[in-house]
Amino acid sequence: MEILLIRHGESEADILKVHEGRADFSLTDLGNKQAQVMADRIYEEFPLDVIWSSTLKRARETTSYLSKLMDCEVHYEDNLMEHNNGLFAGVAFDKADHLAMPQHLHDRFPEGESYIEFRMRIEIIFSKIITASTNMKRIAIVAHGGVISNILQAFLKNPVAKDYWFKTGDTGIHLVEIKENERVIHFLNDTNHLKSIGE
Repeated sequence: MEILLIRHGESEADILKVHEGRADFSLTDLGNKQAQVMADRIYEEFPLDVIWSSTLKRARETTSYLSKLMDCEVHYEDNLMEHNNGLFAGVAFDKADHLAMPQHLHDRFPEGESYIEFRMRIEIIFSKIITASTNMKRIAIVAHGGVISNILQAFLKNPVAKDYWFKTGDTGIHLVEIKENERVIHFLNDTNHLKSIGE
């Protein structure tokens, strides 16, 4: 089974320079254009059997471009939402100094979740998706940078404690595959489709 991991397009939070996480911002005009050219590419190159999507606006709006083109089911999952960064959500980068950034993996963000809780949440939802998609050729998961990084960690069976992460640009696409006895990475963070809109 092939798995396309797709990040949402540019959101209003990117323009406002605020911590996003659980803050529920919509796509910008540019983000909508990014989502459209991404969907066009997926339609042409990677036909899908099913789409799984975060329920946050920026992911739902990105998913809508795919769902208009693909004749497949779409499942919206709360557990694919970005890291619950609690009180940081929606706060400007230069105004967050008064908030305590967790120092350890098990420390929770104020009114949010810890990095360990985040990773475990993604492990559980990724397992659910894989189990539900066993007989499918290709699926897509539309989510967020932190979610995708943790899915890749889970896919690679990496430990929770690690000092690296996987970067994903706006509407960046990763293609991985689960075979009977191996796991394959075909490519990571491909944004070549954005060249058509001058990015």
